[in-house]
Amino acid sequence: MGSKLSWILVFLILIPTGECKRIAGEGCTSQDLMGLTRFKAAIHVDTSGRLETWVGRHCCKWDGVYCNNRTGRVSEIRLPGFLSTDDFIAQTQMEGWLSPSITLLGSLEVLDLGGLISLAGTIPSSIGFHLPKLRKLYLYSNNLTGPVPLSIGKLSRLEEIHLHENLLTGSIPASIGILQNLNRLLLYSNRLSGPIPESITNLTNLVSLDLHGNSLTGHIPVKIGALQVLKELDLSDNLLGGKLPLSVTNLTAILVLYLDTNLLEGEIPFPSISGEMPSLGFLRLNDNHLTGRIPSNIGNLVSLRRMSLANNRLEGPIPSTLGNVLSVTEIYLDKNRLSGQIPNSIGRLSQLMHLSISNNLIEGPLPSEMSSLHYLQELDLSFNALNLSSIPKWLGRMPSLCRVFLAGAGIQGNFPELLRTTPSPLLELDLSFNHLTGIIPEWLGSLTQLYSLNLSRNSLVSKIPSTVRSLCDLGVLDLHSNKLSGPIDVVFQIESRFSEGSLSYIDLSDNHFSGKIEQIGTGPQSKIGFLNLSHNYLISRLPGSIGKLVSMRSLDLSYNKLGFGLPESLANVSSLEKLKLQRNRFTGEIPNGFLKLRALKELDLSDNLLVGRIPDGEPISDFPRSSFSGNRGLCGKPLSPC
Repeated sequence: MGSKLSWILVFLILIPTGECKRIAGEGCTSQDLMGLTRFKAAIHVDTSGRLETWVGRHCCKWDGVYCNNRTGRVSEIRLPGFLSTDDFIAQTQMEGWLSPSITLLGSLEVLDLGGLISLAGTIPSSIGFHLPKLRKLYLYSNNLTGPVPLSIGKLSRLEEIHLHENLLTGSIPASIGILQNLNRLLLYSNRLSGPIPESITNLTNLVSLDLHGNSLTGHIPVKIGALQVLKELDLSDNLLGGKLPLSVTNLTAILVLYLDTNLLEGEIPFPSISGEMPSLGFLRLNDNHLTGRIPSNIGNLVSLRRMSLANNRLEGPIPSTLGNVLSVTEIYLDKNRLSGQIPNSIGRLSQLMHLSISNNLIEGPLPSEMSSLHYLQELDLSFNALNLSSIPKWLGRMPSLCRVFLAGAGIQGNFPELLRTTPSPLLELDLSFNHLTGIIPEWLGSLTQLYSLNLSRNSLVSKIPSTVRSLCDLGVLDLHSNKLSGPIDVVFQIESRFSEGSLSYIDLSDNHFSGKIEQIGTGPQSKIGFLNLSHNYLISRLPGSIGKLVSMRSLDLSYNKLGFGLPESLANVSSLEKLKLQRNRFTGEIPNGFLKLRALKELDLSDNLLVGRIPDGEPISDFPRSSFSGNRGLCGKPLSPC
């Protein structure tokens, strides 16, 4: 959704301003006409119908073609994938190839083919030699392959390069550093590899640099702090760019590729002195292998509003100078090796709304100065060495806090009473991996806006309170690995009570729940996609209504005392990818309808009382023997013949 929105914004920004007008004079030059007609010939499908107007010699009247009023030469081609009207925005497609003949348009200043998701081919290698006037190059969100041409450094007038969201490979050419007029360089979400060229630090007019989602390696250029007008820097997610080669089909090959990839590494080289990068407002370096400490000069980035250094190998303390970045609204430092305590200076960040420091080595106590963060909405301190014993009382009084993640924080005793009347309604709460004891309180049902509740890995006892039926917005419920008992139907009553219920993830495994599953899949629009009730004491048969869980992808009912036949209706859950029913007391035959579970990737029916022939055909007979073992009455592939 985010990438589509970026296409829309780019399209709206690039509406022609009138400097290049359509002219009704004589026809195009033969060179321009040849370039355009060859471009059209390489496109075999145009859902927008714009290329249908490309007939005759008067190309300046063609849709998407704009000419210079003085010279009559084609100066702009604007055929973006998104078309906007007063009523709606529509996406169009052009299937075919990007013809290299586009370089015949020697006076071209703007080339916009962005968002044409089916446009394939390569960027012409000679583009730098034949389009000397090109200022804006928009070839984003296409299906282009091959390298970024070395000749791109010849386009001395280039102001913007948008080549993101393609399948480009090879390295970023060092010649890009020659483009002194460049203010936007967007190469993200490709398959580019190799180092970030040091020459990029010569682009002193650069406002936006986004290289995320590639397979870049090496160090961040040492002099990158020289980019004084830079506002947006995104070098994140160079973990293979999130895109594996099509030839990688097994886990071993994936692991070899991962281990052979160095990613971005080394220390963060900026800001090195006071006054560097004074305009930087957006910084993302997450999901790399960066090491060393967070620079103590981080407080000099006075314009910084959003910062993510998550999922690296950074160590040492959080610098107290971070409290000088007074405009920051989001800080993500999770999944590193940071140690020490949270500095008191964090309380000065009066605009802060999101703070995540989870999965580090941070120690307690929490500074009381954090209570001054009146705009803080989300706080994630999970899995550190906090050893809080209890949640600080001031945390329950923070006026905007609605998402609290304190998993593995050492919290002890009963369910925290201070969460009962927080100033801002709780939307997400994670107190998993703590030492909570006692019962889940009845007042939990008063948190009516709660969407996600995770109390797993504690020592909670007794039953689930009936008041949870009031949690109409609940989407995620994780209570696994406690000592809860009693019936579980109160959970499924959430699903059945609300026609627009959002409950999609349920994990009640590893508890002491017992009794029958009376109702499941009875909601009119059930959204349950993950259901784990394993390792309990559930009995009797599965209700046939389970087949109404059409969004289900993972179902685990293993290690219970369920019996009778497998419900035929399960065959209706066509989205099912994992089905685990082992160690129960199911009887009868495996329904032939299970052959309709074409998405199934994991199946375990072992150690039951099943009999008869295993349904012959994909995907059922493709599973290993272990999926059916322990059923003395079963036969057929992959077991012994009947």
